Amino acid sequence: MAEELLEKNETAEANKAQAVKPQAAEVKKPQTVEAKKPGKSEAAALPIPYQVSSNPHVRSKASTGSIMMMVIIALLPATGFGIYNFGLKALLVIAVTVGFSVATEAVCCLIMRKKMSIGDLSAVVTGLLLGLNLPVNIKWWMAALGAIFAILVVKMLFGGIGQNFMNPALAGRCFLLISFPLQMTNFVTDAYTGATPLAALKAGEAVNVTDMIIGRTSGTIGETSVIAILIGACFLLVTGIIDLKVPASYILSFAVFVLIFGGHGWDPAYLAAQLAGGGLMLGAFFMATDYVTRPITKWGQIVFGIFLGIMTGIFRLFGPSAEGVSYAIIIGNLLVPLIEKVTAPTPFGYTRASFKEQKKGGKK
Repeated sequence: MAEELLEKNETAEANKAQAVKPQAAEVKKPQTVEAKKPGKSEAAALPIPYQVSSNPHVRSKASTGSIMMMVIIALLPATGFGIYNFGLKALLVIAVTVGFSVATEAVCCLIMRKKMSIGDLSAVVTGLLLGLNLPVNIKWWMAALGAIFAILVVKMLFGGIGQNFMNPALAGRCFLLISFPLQMTNFVTDAYTGATPLAALKAGEAVNVTDMIIGRTSGTIGETSVIAILIGACFLLVTGIIDLKVPASYILSFAVFVLIFGGHGWDPAYLAAQLAGGGLMLGAFFMATDYVTRPITKWGQIVFGIFLGIMTGIFRLFGPSAEGVSYAIIIGNLLVPLIEKVTAPTPFGYTRASFKEQKKGGKK
């Protein structure tokens, strides 16, 4: 009995000691998962990432104010000759259009609580271009009304510079042509009592092309002297403010249109008179090249110029008026979004096919 009791105690102590002794925990090695490389078929199905490189940033010290100052300087020859040709009345008209343009923009900025923008000189350019496109005999309040319309309605109500959908100066001139047609087509002055050269051409009369090139003719204040306009245009071209895409395509397409539909065949004198007369040169180099209202694409600018040339030819040769530059540019301004859409280049990262699919609503 004692032996059995002693054996049970030894067995119990042995079990207790075995229970207290810690057992070595089994440490499992982490299983390494090997990345499965895609096969050829799977790799072909994966989307191809874009190849993105650093952008070609173009830096320039030019500002809106400096560009507008260059345009003002380029307009000084035409302005000076207009004052010389028509007298101090021309200076008064220009002063009224410039003054009311600047004042209207300043008042609009105050009322709209916008940052004062008259320091960029864009209102000065608008007033100066409007004044150069007006006859010297126009009443001062009509000139002021045209300046107010150009700045208030066409420019400021659409957000200011860069937001206008058409050239403000030409819009102001067209507004005055519609509102006061008799005063806007009255070019009789003390020095010139006859019709304008373009009106004489339309009536089948002969004109002096030399006088038209120099500027010894009737017309608006700034359109008469081709030499003065070209001096300013060369200044803009040399300084890089404008290029020849719009003016060259405009003038060349107009010349071709006149040769084909003018009814005079190859008549250099008639063609030269059409090119030198009216506001063609002033419009081609100073208003059709407006940064805001012209296309930004390369081919768009060429298409824009060709359209202006054809429209000017239609207005001059088949319309009731001898002039058509203002209306041609205004209509062209309205079509700029469509021209840019048609002539948009393929964006970076697209192929022509994928870009066409994207425009149709498909995936790239």
